[in-house]
This record gives sequence, structure tokens and C-alpha cells, in this order.
Amino acid sequence: MAASPLWASGCAAVAQQADTHGGAAGDMRGTGDLGVVIQRARGAITVVNTSHRALLGEVAGLGDLSHASVVFSRDGRDAYVFGRDGGLTQVDLLRERIVRRVMQAGNSIGGAISADGTMVAAQNYVPGGVKVFDAKTLDLLADLPATYGNGRRSRVVGLVDLPQRRFAYSLFDAGAICIADCADPANPRVHTLEGIGRQPYDALVTPDGRYYIAGLFGEDGLAMVDLWEPQPVARRILAGYGRGQQPLPVYKMPHLRGWAVAGRHAYLPAIGRHEVLVVDTATWQEVGRIPVAGQPVFVMARPDGRQVWVNFAVPDYDQVQVIDTPSQRVVDTLRPGRAVLHMEFTPRGEAVWISCRDDHLVRIIDTATRQTLATLAVDAPSGIFFTARAQRMGF
Repeated sequence: MAASPLWASGCAAVAQQADTHGGAAGDMRGTGDLGVVIQRARGAITVVNTSHRALLGEVAGLGDLSHASVVFSRDGRDAYVFGRDGGLTQVDLLRERIVRRVMQAGNSIGGAISADGTMVAAQNYVPGGVKVFDAKTLDLLADLPATYGNGRRSRVVGLVDLPQRRFAYSLFDAGAICIADCADPANPRVHTLEGIGRQPYDALVTPDGRYYIAGLFGEDGLAMVDLWEPQPVARRILAGYGRGQQPLPVYKMPHLRGWAVAGRHAYLPAIGRHEVLVVDTATWQEVGRIPVAGQPVFVMARPDGRQVWVNFAVPDYDQVQVIDTPSQRVVDTLRPGRAVLHMEFTPRGEAVWISCRDDHLVRIIDTATRQTLATLAVDAPSGIFFTARAQRMGF
């Protein structure tokens, strides 16, 4: 019985220590069903709850959020928002307020968080390179300049987290892929694979962390690295998949971070074509093409892999199509609103949230019945990000 006060006191101490944001959380809410919606034009985010399909609050003052992206702390409490203006902002989702904010570059294009949640990395266009920050304090830990040629800095794209406090990224201007080991951030070790192809523009890492794949804008193909090899090398896959055909003008570059890996197949947006490519992940050979309504932008698998949802560039960006993966055919075409910019599945995939910028709403759709479950009024919404990403590699 004498141990009870000590036990209670110990719990209080643990709870107090766990809150690094200036005090204990008042209502003891969880964070696993939270998320944010980007309001690009207003430089703000809306905090949402996916269980109640509700808007919780707004956090403003985040700068230029065109092409903004978000990663989450391991406990899902903090959102790290990467702005196009180089701003990196840590937002407390429970308190709905900015914790810290730094201007770390002149033009940034997104970021990643390390597998152990201790470091946040930003990829930059201006001045180029990658900067690595302490996730708690946003203090700069490492500056990876990504130089090439005569000391010029390359624009960096396709930054992802890897196991063991490593990151991988691509150099758009240098045609290279880098693997950075930041186990000791004061002395980061960067291994550069040169000559991987012209103008890598985005990339992904497979869910198991084994393959890093970069799309090439300057060539007709992709570059892939097997990260499990003792001495990783880049090799080309799907080279010439458009060979012999007249390419279509590209209205919007597809986002490869949303590539769909479902079962043994990967579903990839074809650049400038009205097709989704199907690739066997055992051989990395193309095994099929699925005709779709327009130029695909996001090709995203429902978490169980049974469906793949696709949105499109202009002029077809009022449509979303659903691909049934066993039959590999389009089974539904939806028109959720004007200017569909992004989609995000709930953690188990029973619903998908779709941002419809020009209708100023987020539409929530049941993925089984394709019926609308709710619509939420959000000013010009773009990206949607849920905290479940914190538990996924490459997100």
C-alpha cells in the first residue's frame, strides 16, 4: 500500500515530462485520428478529426504553402509543415498552435522525418541541398549542400526517410541519387550515385524500405536503387515505355510520393499519357497499362491494396477514377468537385478525403459504396495529410 503514492507521483512525473510543449494536455485526447488540410492561398492549415469527420481548428501564419507538404512526429502530436518559401513550421495539433518556426531556405519543396523521429530534413531548390534539423528544437544539425560541376548546388527532389537515420534524395540538376547516413549528424556521410538519368523530378521508397525509385523528366524511364545491396547502384527500369509514340503535352507533373504498391504490383502515373502503368515488383517489368480519363497526377492505393484511386491534371481535374486491382480495370468515375488536388485515405481505408479547391470543400467518400459521407467547408483546400503517415516509411 505504501507504494501507491509513489506510483501516482511517478505517473504524474512521466505525464509532465511527456509534454514538451509547455504544459500537460488538458483533455487527454489521442492523435491517431487527426490530420491537417492545407489552405494554400491563406497560408494556413485546418486541423481535422477523421473519426468524427470534423474540422477542429485553424493555424495561420505559415507563409507560402503552395506545394506544401507535411510530416508528423512519431506520437502524431506535431505536424512539420514545409512551405514553398523555405519556412519550416512545427505545429502542435492538440493545442492548434505554432510551436516553432524557422526560415531555412529561399525555396523549398518538402521534407521527411527520420525513422526514429528525432530529425526533420528539408529538401530545397534555393539554395539547393538538404538541411537536417532537430525535431524538438528545429536547431540545424547538418547542411548537405548537394554540389556538382563547378561547385553549383543542385535542386533536390524525392527526399525520403530510410532505416537507421538515413535519407535518400535525388539531384534534379546533377542527375544523381544520394544516400545520406545521419547517424552522427555532425559528420553525415553522403554516398552519391551519379549518371542515373536526366532530371529526376520525384521519387519514392517502397513500403519495405528496399527500393528507391526516381522518375526521370528528361528521359523516358525510371532509375531504381536496391538499398539492400552492400554497394547500392542505380539501374534503369521501364526505359522507353513511351517509345514509338508521340508524347502528349504535360499539364502537371505527377507526384510519385503517392505511387501505389498493391500486392506484387506497382501502379505508376505515365507522364503526359492517359494511362496508369502496372509494374511487377518482382521483375520491375511493365505488365500492363490501364486507360484512364486524363493525365494522372496521384495514383494512390487504398491501404488494403484492393483499389487504386486516380486524379488528373487539367482539363480533367474534376474527375477521380477507381481501379479495381484484381481485374485491373476502372470500375467507377466520380466527379467530387472542381479542381481535385489531393486525396488521403483514412488509416484503414474505409473512406477517402478529397480536396476540391475551386468548390472550397473537402468531400469524404465511402470507398466501398462510393457514396458521400460528409462535405467540409475549407477555403481553397489542397494537400490533405493524416497522422497515420507517422507510422509509414517514406511518408
